[in-house]
Amino acid sequence: MKMNHRILEQAIGYRFKKKSNLELALTHPSFRYENTEAKDDNQRLEYLGDAVLSLISAEYLFKNNPTAREGDMSQLRSRLTEDRKLAQIGATLGIGPYLRLGHGEEKNGGATRASNLADGVEALIGAAWIDGGARAVNKIFKKVFLPELEGLKSATVQSNPKGDLQEYTQSHGFGIPEYKTTEIVGPEHNRIFTKEVTACKKTWKASAGSKREAERRAALQALKELTKGLD
Repeated sequence: MKMNHRILEQAIGYRFKKKSNLELALTHPSFRYENTEAKDDNQRLEYLGDAVLSLISAEYLFKNNPTAREGDMSQLRSRLTEDRKLAQIGATLGIGPYLRLGHGEEKNGGATRASNLADGVEALIGAAWIDGGARAVNKIFKKVFLPELEGLKSATVQSNPKGDLQEYTQSHGFGIPEYKTTEIVGPEHNRIFTKEVTACKKTWKASAGSKREAERRAALQALKELTKGLD
């Protein structure tokens, strides 16, 4: 059954000039395999969309976060464009029912499969680039991806407390924070590590199931105490 794509276009914030571009973006390889009239599927558009989304995301982060470190921007871009996030976006947009699937794929739940939803989102980006260039993709980015990005930015506040602590100590005339392991307890498959951080002539401790997480928690404790009353 041929579906009206108007609702999907409203959801992504872009109306395709050539509906064939949109239709191709929604054509799963299984549909092409089972239907001889289908000359192509969305895999090439998926490849293009992956690159375009990465570029548009990087450009936005670069222009709108002038003081952000390269690592922080890369982390945000990676979290925004990872398959799991794209699948969530695809489900929110309601892409599933619009996907053109082969009978076997459809019968086996292909319309709700995370990989198909993620691929569909990337293919839509690629198709929009072909259909309307950067202007089209930026419209979709603003409508669909920007709210997600802002949510990720809020969720990652102080997600890098070790880096933030180092910046604090150096900006206040102290050296780089020093970390050391003070205790390891538990069986090998369930170890608990206690790490100690010394910064600004004070020491904090924290424990976790990995050295990295214990260091992060110790740094977060240090930051909270050192910056208390500065907010």
